[in-house]
Amino acid sequence: MEPNVVLPFLSSSLSFVFAILVADQWLRRRQPYQLVWTIGLLWYGISAGTEFLGGAFGWNEPLYRSWYLIGAFGVAAYLGLGTVYLLNRTRFGYFVAVSFALAGLFSYLTSVKYAREGTPAAPSLVVLVVGVTLASAVLIALVTRFDRRWIGHITAAILVLASIGVAFATFTAPVAAPGYSVDAATGVVVGTAMSPDVRILTPPFNIVGAFALTFGAFYSAYIFMPKRRVLRIDTEVPVIGAIGRAVAVVVNFFASLPATGRALGQGRLNSRVPATMLIAIGGFIPGWTSGLSRFGVTWSFFLGEFLGVLFIFAGFLVSIEVFSDVRLPFTRVVLVRRHPEKSGSSSEVGKGEEGGAARPGSDVVDSPVHSA
Repeated sequence: MEPNVVLPFLSSSLSFVFAILVADQWLRRRQPYQLVWTIGLLWYGISAGTEFLGGAFGWNEPLYRSWYLIGAFGVAAYLGLGTVYLLNRTRFGYFVAVSFALAGLFSYLTSVKYAREGTPAAPSLVVLVVGVTLASAVLIALVTRFDRRWIGHITAAILVLASIGVAFATFTAPVAAPGYSVDAATGVVVGTAMSPDVRILTPPFNIVGAFALTFGAFYSAYIFMPKRRVLRIDTEVPVIGAIGRAVAVVVNFFASLPATGRALGQGRLNSRVPATMLIAIGGFIPGWTSGLSRFGVTWSFFLGEFLGVLFIFAGFLVSIEVFSDVRLPFTRVVLVRRHPEKSGSSSEVGKGEEGGAARPGSDVVDSPVHSA
């Protein structure tokens, strides 16, 4: 009953079950975000599985390298990519572009930290990482401006190419003896044994992915919650308009919370709203606990990982659209038949600051994870 064994085992098991359910939806609906989320959930399950094996039977170098590659580069990035595909008809691409720019800045600051500690990363690599992330930010912003349908594909191309590069780096870079690293106080695996040249590569994957998953869920909740628009931005001036609309969404989100609470109490709230709020919480928790582990606070790492997938799975179950028909995965055997709710006028999305976000009845309604 050691927590460092039980929690990763639970996280891994739930992730694989979750992946099966989402894969079953993809086979029925063939939406790209469903396939990408399936991959992300498989990475989640494999990453937690390596933690279970390491905690139960002991760590070794191949297991440690696999854990680092899948956990540090795969999980958040591919779950976030699913959200990008889900919201690729909205102005959410601007947020993704800003996330890339912030990730490049964080990689640079991380390299400065390692240099001060006496373990600097290669300067040429730092320049390459910052340059690629900034170029990606500009590219995604331009695609969002001129043809949003390509946002998901462009982001996926960037991620796949980057994944190939970091896979090579992770399995060839030196690892400090004895080939892995665990916190002496908590026994939780940490990434400090990896080379700084590899560690500075992680922010673009984690920051962009976690931001897309978490804030994409909040944005999806905003789309379908009863709104009180206290701030409207209609200008189409590049950059200024995008920033203004982002501010408007945040202001109007908080202004709409009282009406959302009343609708929830009266049983009138669209099920997508609590579903996506749960998913947002599930995206935030492991991102926070993983960030804490970078600063030596490791006791919450496995707990945050388990709570993350648990909240996301709860959000998946809450939305009535997900289980309009409950059936055995990959079969036509229906166990329970439910009637999905109809999208009412309270959840209708207009133009304004959302920028023509996904409408009720569009493909976004079929979302297996965001359910928005």
